[in-house]
Amino acid sequence: MTSRKLFLAAVLMLGLSACRTTTPPNQPLAARPPVARQVAHVTKLHGERLVDHYYWLREKDNPAVLDYLRAEDAYTDSFMKPTKSLQEKIYGEMLARVQEPDDTAPYRDGDWLYYRRTEPGKQYPTYLRKRASTNATEEIVLDMNAMAVGKEFLDVGVTEVSDDGNLLAFSTDETGFREYTLYVKDLRTGALLSEKIPRVDSAAWAADNQTLFYVTEDDAKRAWRVWRHKLGENTDTLVYEEPDALFTVEVDRSHSKRFVYVAIGSKTTDEVRYLRADHPDEPLMILTPREQDHEYSADDGGDLFYIRTNDKGRNFRLVTAPIADPRHENWKEIVPVRDDVSLDDFGVFSHQVALIERANGLPQIRVYDIGTGASHSIEWPESAYAVEAGDNAVFDTNVLRVTYESLTTPHSVYDYDMTTHERKLLKQQVVKGGYDPDRYQTERIFATAADGARIPISLVYRKDLKRATGNPLWLYGYGSYGLPTDVWFSSGRLSLLDRGLIVAIAHVRGGGEYGKRWHDQGRMLTKRNTFTDFIACAEMLVARHYTDPQHMAIEGGSAGGLLVGAVLNMRPHLFKAALLEVPFVDVINTMLDESLPLTVGEFEEWGNPKVAEQFTYMKTYSPYDNIRPQAYPAMLVESSLNDSQVMYWEPAKYVAKLRATKTDSHPLLLKMNLQPSGHNGKSGRYDALRDTAFEYAFILTQLGIEQ
Repeated sequence: MTSRKLFLAAVLMLGLSACRTTTPPNQPLAARPPVARQVAHVTKLHGERLVDHYYWLREKDNPAVLDYLRAEDAYTDSFMKPTKSLQEKIYGEMLARVQEPDDTAPYRDGDWLYYRRTEPGKQYPTYLRKRASTNATEEIVLDMNAMAVGKEFLDVGVTEVSDDGNLLAFSTDETGFREYTLYVKDLRTGALLSEKIPRVDSAAWAADNQTLFYVTEDDAKRAWRVWRHKLGENTDTLVYEEPDALFTVEVDRSHSKRFVYVAIGSKTTDEVRYLRADHPDEPLMILTPREQDHEYSADDGGDLFYIRTNDKGRNFRLVTAPIADPRHENWKEIVPVRDDVSLDDFGVFSHQVALIERANGLPQIRVYDIGTGASHSIEWPESAYAVEAGDNAVFDTNVLRVTYESLTTPHSVYDYDMTTHERKLLKQQVVKGGYDPDRYQTERIFATAADGARIPISLVYRKDLKRATGNPLWLYGYGSYGLPTDVWFSSGRLSLLDRGLIVAIAHVRGGGEYGKRWHDQGRMLTKRNTFTDFIACAEMLVARHYTDPQHMAIEGGSAGGLLVGAVLNMRPHLFKAALLEVPFVDVINTMLDESLPLTVGEFEEWGNPKVAEQFTYMKTYSPYDNIRPQAYPAMLVESSLNDSQVMYWEPAKYVAKLRATKTDSHPLLLKMNLQPSGHNGKSGRYDALRDTAFEYAFILTQLGIEQ
């Protein structure tokens, strides 16, 4: 998110006295939990006075703020010091399961096969390619480890290769703030060209291998302008600018490579513009003008556009339109809206369309034959799983690249022949150390919400675990933006399962497990369903004797941190410990600040507190605003100073207010990464493993497991 305007001069003069301690003086200095000074900041809204005593923590350049954050880190380090040996043990276990070196399954794009390699001791992957022929010489596309020398953080965003395979447009972020700079590399020589374009969000090549379209962000990090760039030229042409702050813009090349698409969308409304990739200087055309609440996306094949649209129902249908005249009256339906199946996405090939659907709360891929109109679904053997379309860069093919995994099946890459229905396993994640999936049991059970909704819960545990009250259990939840929380495999998770933990995922409303209706029932003025669903899941796990409140830990990150924060205010005694990662907990203050990234665009997800009804509803659940004097479980709250999606001050303020308000003596830790890092933490894979070991050690020790 963007930086804030300076607050009151009085706050800036707080200086080093911004922190005080209340711990008895005979404790070690680092062991004294810091307590932030309270300075009243008043916001008047809808006839109410909202008093925020920790508003001053927003001042990133104020030395007192950094002093406070350092004090929190010192306290966290001191508290966690006795767990160092456990952290090292867990880290060693997780690392020992990783296959090194390792290559991803190559995928074809043009005349080349592209893949990535990880090597022992190196934090980042190397992007590689070789010609799609036998005995071809391997070439380096990007060596992230070389690029990261002298840097504490590195993330790669855009990676787009020109049609002739000679040029790579790529972008990097070196701070964690999601501020990417675009470069162009000549893959024949390895040299960088003169291009260096800041604040780029997406990019796509035209067919001439010389024209590059890219999108830049405004001051609130909203992707809003599309530019046309000719290699070697200093002046770029503005192709499109989106004036409505509810909407963001993305540029992409169609699967057939025939068109360049500009997708313009809010949380509820879409518009697609396009031009022919071999005529990059032509103006953009509109496929169909935006209408409020009409969501649609497009791809092309032959003489037709294929359009996924919700014009006839929330679960979407698929239609075609002639490229020569794509007006709405010319649309022809090929896949209708279905009440029990949601069409989430699709991909057009020369002879088939791959339909990405959801049925019974699970993802599925169905293949539609363009010539015959027949369709079939790809079957999978497990009752709960995750399946997605993989790297599919070739248009004229019958082969669909698919990825599959479950709570017990490692990430697997398949090539699926859409004509013969044959499936070929190309690569499955190697788990070293003798991993045997038959040692573990998975279940899919359902809790019943107060309104009768059935909420799925996915579980995994050791088969030799004795089911009885008192089993430690780790419950995860998210439930926002219509994003489904499909199950995933984690070799690191084995360090929990082998210590006797049950790991559970609550598929609460607000996500997309059952399509758009599931999302609708957990956003805006129904958002509280997300939290009560999660509580219903926890209560059912206790009632069914999977665990009890003294042995249950919960976790959520970002919008999932909002979930955990709200649930802890509502039912704190139901849990023993909680992990909140980069939590979105200060809902009202954040949604009042339209200068922040994400704020305006998310008025259609959370609401706008300037609207009285939406403010009143938000106030019933916003975690920061609902902290009250009561006992809370042990808590670890994590954030990054450079996070641009949930600003650091949200978790910092949340911890400060909790520490001053709660009535218990349970641990409350804030781990603030003050070095370059982002919303997803540190960028290096070994660093990420150490962070996971830290989190595991906290939860395990709070649940009474110290080995």
